[in-house]
Amino acid sequence: MNQAARIPVLMYHRVGVASNDWEARYCIGSKDFAAHMRALSRAGFLGVTVDALVDWLEGGERLPEKAIVITFDDGFCGVRDHALPVLEKLGWPFTVFLVSDLIGGEDAWTRNSNPAGVTYPLLNVDDIRDMQQRGCTFHSHSRSHASLPTLDDAALADQLQGSRSFLTELLGHEVSYLAYPYGHLDSRVEAATRAAGYRAAFATQPGFNRQDVNRFRIRRLDIAGTDTPTMLLRKIRLGSNDGSLTHAARYYLDRLTSRLPGVGR
Repeated sequence: MNQAARIPVLMYHRVGVASNDWEARYCIGSKDFAAHMRALSRAGFLGVTVDALVDWLEGGERLPEKAIVITFDDGFCGVRDHALPVLEKLGWPFTVFLVSDLIGGEDAWTRNSNPAGVTYPLLNVDDIRDMQQRGCTFHSHSRSHASLPTLDDAALADQLQGSRSFLTELLGHEVSYLAYPYGHLDSRVEAATRAAGYRAAFATQPGFNRQDVNRFRIRRLDIAGTDTPTMLLRKIRLGSNDGSLTHAARYYLDRLTSRLPGVGR
């Protein structure tokens, strides 16, 4: 078996019906999600846990060449309703990052940014406990989905430590990982995340994760609801959030020309 040199991490949000173009950026239809997973499986990818990824980053057990990590931010009910059955059938683990103060509530942080002015339900405690038994792990997405760099030191520590402590008690296991809300972070937020006791954290910067990646800035590919399976596979192949054919052609042309004699010298 060939060993992985780089591991892609996929970032999804809501699975369900998008009512406008803004929502389609963050919401993938249930049939489209199933098509994504079928495409990954047919291409030889294998879902692995976040623990396996971080162990590998720290020099632990090797992973297969086409290992992939699947994550969902926010904890929408649609993940339970639509994504869980697909991933359960494949036998693939996945991770949901929870906004701890809003468990059983709705995504209040989107009310002003969504043109429809609507919110969607988030997983409740019973949902979470059921999903834990069916291949899903849960970790932190802060207490209230705040933009962490905008907070003072006390509020920042509360968002990080408060969420981690609450979820550790709720889940019955150590909560080791954080996904930064909105992907917003800076060096102070990174230091506070380390100080709060997290083992690693996930950003929204695209790219591949090789073993030299900063464990507190693990890269993820942002998967939109409008991405076709072909675009998804291109994103993974290129390590890019742009899965268009135009971007792929430009990427391969640049690689080709860079190898020509005299180019770049």
